[in-house]
Order: sequence, then structure tokens, then C-alpha cells
Amino acid sequence: MEGRKSETEGMALYLIKLGEISLKGLNRGFFEKKLKNNIKLKIHPYRSVLTREKGRFYLYVDPSCPDEHVERTLKTTFGVVGFSRALVCNKDWDEMCACAKTLIEKEPFACGAGTFKVEARRGDKSFPMNSYQIEANLGDIVLDRHPSMKVDVHKPQKELMVEVRDKVYMYTSPVDGPGGLPVGTAGKGLLLLSGGIDSPVAGWRMAKRGLKQDCLYFHAYPYTSEQALQKVKDLARLIAPYNMGTNLVVVNFTECELWIKEHSKEEEHTLMMRACMMKVANAIARKRDCKVLVTGEALGQVASQTLESICFTNSMSEIPVLRPLVAMDKGEIIDTARAIGTYETSILPYDDCCVVFSPKHPLVRPDVQAQTTSYKEMGIEELLAKAIDSVEEFPMGYNA
Repeated sequence: MEGRKSETEGMALYLIKLGEISLKGLNRGFFEKKLKNNIKLKIHPYRSVLTREKGRFYLYVDPSCPDEHVERTLKTTFGVVGFSRALVCNKDWDEMCACAKTLIEKEPFACGAGTFKVEARRGDKSFPMNSYQIEANLGDIVLDRHPSMKVDVHKPQKELMVEVRDKVYMYTSPVDGPGGLPVGTAGKGLLLLSGGIDSPVAGWRMAKRGLKQDCLYFHAYPYTSEQALQKVKDLARLIAPYNMGTNLVVVNFTECELWIKEHSKEEEHTLMMRACMMKVANAIARKRDCKVLVTGEALGQVASQTLESICFTNSMSEIPVLRPLVAMDKGEIIDTARAIGTYETSILPYDDCCVVFSPKHPLVRPDVQAQTTSYKEMGIEELLAKAIDSVEEFPMGYNA
């Protein structure tokens, strides 16, 4: 214990609240270790120490590390339910009052309005004041500084928490983290990133369940522009911090698109294109040790996402295809895109190849066997192999 205290002396402290991880059984250590590693990687190059006590993490960070860097890290690291910047002092009343005065100058108390509560936990029963006395006296300090605030012990808008143990730990209401499970605990997948609103949200939702993902984009220059490619790069960069970094793999799909247009019926173009994408994605997934594909499809949203179309798409893939948005409304997807910061980039007016080569009247309820026959008759395997062998890769860091 003394060694740990000397190791963390003078470092800034953050208390991290865990959620679903705390409910794990014998494998809880696996999830906690992964979360610790993810946090430390993203805090780097600043020195950090992570410990676990009483069901939460204590993150000690070098004082030279900006608060904004820590907050950005914890807000984009799955497994973190909430966090608070904490102050530590000796069990001295004057020092405790000084800590309280410092904390209530910052958010969420800085606005000086709303309701609040002080909650004290006196683990050290030798401390001369009981919990109620600590709460009442620190409450007076809050009201002296912010006279417009009101006390509400049942449903307060803000809280000031005090724990008296070996030292005094003081912190305010936690900032929300993203929740979920640490990225990397559920294996690795390949996200088909189109450049629209849906696929970045799909990647974010799967990362929240612990799935590490690379991204795959089909580029059909000059029918899709360089601006469309840049848009996808920007989207990959935006979701990379949630995903502990990612690699964007770009496939040159122009020759394949033109072949599909020439060798299939117009109403089948979208289905044949998606079949080819599945074949290419499977091959790239195998090379990159990805066990699943992830798409942004939602049931019934467009012609290629009817149940029959999805059944055909599935038949073209040898590995599972996960669709985390399958039962979500478009409005729900847009709300999530806004929350994670991808929406404004997704709506930039640069179409992907799915839009450029979309037929006017696509098949809505295709027959799987008939479309499988149409796919085989195209004879496109040689072009697909060429596309697979000519990919470009763009790494995106987790602190992008």
C-alpha cells in the first residue's frame, strides 16, 4: 500500500464507475484487464496508474496531462459507465473545506443553479464528525457560494460526494461514459462502411458490445468522387476512438460495377452488387482474421433490406453478418449519429457506389435461388479476385 501511495503521489485522480463488467462472474478479470489496457493506451504518452477498489477503478494521471485529454479518453472508452475528477486531502477539516470550495467552482456546480445534495461516507469511524455533520457543514459551504441553489436529498440535480477512509476523497456527480463492454473482448469483425448515416452507427453499436473492427469501403472512381472517399476516411477517423483505432480498407470496385451493369438485369443491379460485396468482404475478413461482417442495414428501410433481400445477401456470405440496426427507426439512428458526432459528415452530398449504380425499380422481394443463378451467370469471379488483391489501407489511431 505504501508503495502504491508513493507511486501515485501528486497525480490527478479520476474515479471510474463500472457497469456490466461488475456483473461478470469468473471471467470478470478478463474484462477488467482489457478495460485497463484500453484506458492506459489512450492516456499515453502521459503516465497513468490504474487500480481497482470497491467495484470501481481509480485512475491516477500525471498532472501534466490536460483534463480534456482524460475526459475525451473516458467518454470514448467502452466499459466506462461514468467518471468523476476527485480531489484527495488529509483528514483535516480545513483541507476538506478547501477541496469542497475548489470542486463547487467547476461543473456541474459552476452554474450556481438547481438542486444539490452532499453525501458523506465515513469509513474511518474515528473521524470526529459523523456523516450527517459532514454533509450539513459542507452543504453550508455550497449555499454560501451559490445562494440560489436548493437542497434536495431525494432527487438532486447535482451531488457532492465525500468518502473518509485512509484519506478524504471528494468528487461531484459523475460525467456519463459510453457504457458497454471493453473493445477487444468480443473478438474482431469487418464493418462495411458506406459513407451514409447508418454504417458508422452500426460500427459504434458493435464496438459497444466489445467488437474490435476494421472498416471496408468500396470505391468506384470516377463514378464516385475523391470527396466521397475523403468523407469515408473522415467517418472512420470519427469512430476510431470508440473502436480503439481502426484500419480503413478501400477496394477499387469500378470494373466490378461496370461488369454488373453490363451482365445483369437492371432490376437486379443492387442485389448483384451486394452479392459481390459479400464475396469480397468475406475474402478480406479471412485475411484480417475477422470472424463476422457488420452492416448498417435496417429491416425494410430500402429495397435491398427487405427480408427476402437480406436472405439473399446472407446466402452470399460464409461468415455471420451482424446487423445491429436491424430493428431501429431512422430517427433513432440519426439521434445516435448526432450523439457520436458522425451525422454532419454522413450527410455531406457525396454519393457512394450503392447510390450511383442504383436502378430505378429494384427487385424488392427476390427469390434466393433465382438470384443465385443470376450471380453465377455473371462470371465475375476474376474481377473480384483482382479487386481483392488491389486494396489500399489507411490506419486510423484511437486518439484521432
